[in-house]
Amino acid sequence: MIEKFDTQTQEILFELEKTQKQFWNISRVTAEFLYTIIRTKNAKNVLEIGTSNGYSGIWLAKALKETGGHLTTIEFYDKRLDIAKENFKICKVDDIITPLQGSALMHLEYLPDYAKFDFVFIDANKSEYIKYFELLDKHIEIDGLIACDNVLSHEEKCRPYIEAVNSNPNYENVVLALPAGLSLAKKIRS
Repeated sequence: MIEKFDTQTQEILFELEKTQKQFWNISRVTAEFLYTIIRTKNAKNVLEIGTSNGYSGIWLAKALKETGGHLTTIEFYDKRLDIAKENFKICKVDDIITPLQGSALMHLEYLPDYAKFDFVFIDANKSEYIKYFELLDKHIEIDGLIACDNVLSHEEKCRPYIEAVNSNPNYENVVLALPAGLSLAKKIRS
């Protein structure tokens, strides 16, 4: 699938894959899955919590280039966000990305009511997944998806989120056995 991308993007992604453990990036197979889901869903307004060095954001944005969508991405650490912004620029996706630096909880708390997302990818502080969900719920469109990484590799920390989304009648959730475990929740009603 990566062969679809221009040479510069392929090279950046290969280099970033070498830093997967250092920057806590998602696996290639998870990235390809998210890319495919965004394209299949024809997502337009995507939120990423946990930018890191931009690896997952590049995959999300490449899919959004095909759907005509936009990515908003939040990263706590300014040095990581600086690396990500440079990678976005090299991969020619910076024009459809709004990078935000700081606490995801703070940014989510102050989202305007009109802000709506049809796809959210969460790969940040695992113990905060439940808080992200509580703050995001009113911003997820019907048929919108929330994908959370590391729900198997960090099962204890992610358990409050999994229990909350599984018990919420407005969502259907499945945990996929992708490398770190990916929860994919669909909002079925308000």
